[in-house]
Amino acid sequence: MLRTIGILFLATIIWWLWPDHGLRHPPGILAPATPAQEMIPPKSLGDFKGYHIQAVATYAMHARVLHTKHYWANGNDLVPYDLALGWRRMSDQAVIDRLDISQANRFFFYQWSGEAPIPPGEIVRSAANTHVISANSDVASAVSKLRAGQLVAMKGYLVNVTGPNGFHWNTSLTRDDTGNGACELFYVEEILVSNDPLPADYRKLAASAPAAAASTK
Repeated sequence: MLRTIGILFLATIIWWLWPDHGLRHPPGILAPATPAQEMIPPKSLGDFKGYHIQAVATYAMHARVLHTKHYWANGNDLVPYDLALGWRRMSDQAVIDRLDISQANRFFFYQWSGEAPIPPGEIVRSAANTHVISANSDVASAVSKLRAGQLVAMKGYLVNVTGPNGFHWNTSLTRDDTGNGACELFYVEEILVSNDPLPADYRKLAASAPAAAASTK
């Protein structure tokens, strides 16, 4: 009996600590389009947990999940999850297999051995660390269950956030920046998740940002 308990305890520890390498796919680009962004006049999306959220651009994307990170501090009440997302050649298994991808301290990291699988500048333009604000419980539930290798289509807004005591958190508005301030702060209203490549009609849907005049939830 004690031996059985010990084995179960060890299995639990391994399950928590062993890295999840995610879903694998045959070589090939799974998310061919770059995110769609359209600047809009600043638009209030209301208050959320003591923060004020202001949309500055519509945003939609179809991407492969490269890595996810659950944060327990440092803004976790607003953004509990960050997603490292890739499109174009950063959605290709052959490229991802040559990269070591991780997240920490609200940043997304990647490294390789030998020659880079694709030009480093292309990696920057084809992947992003995304801070996700879930607009509703359905989105929050879907984001919390995401695994590396899954495909997602998401729509919503890029936003700037203000809060008490001078708090502010601004989104990036370009895909070619790096370092502090280069992450997208994405207020997600709609999400579709799949373990398999998304059909063409869903890819087309994800490539079109929501209308600037659309109502928010």
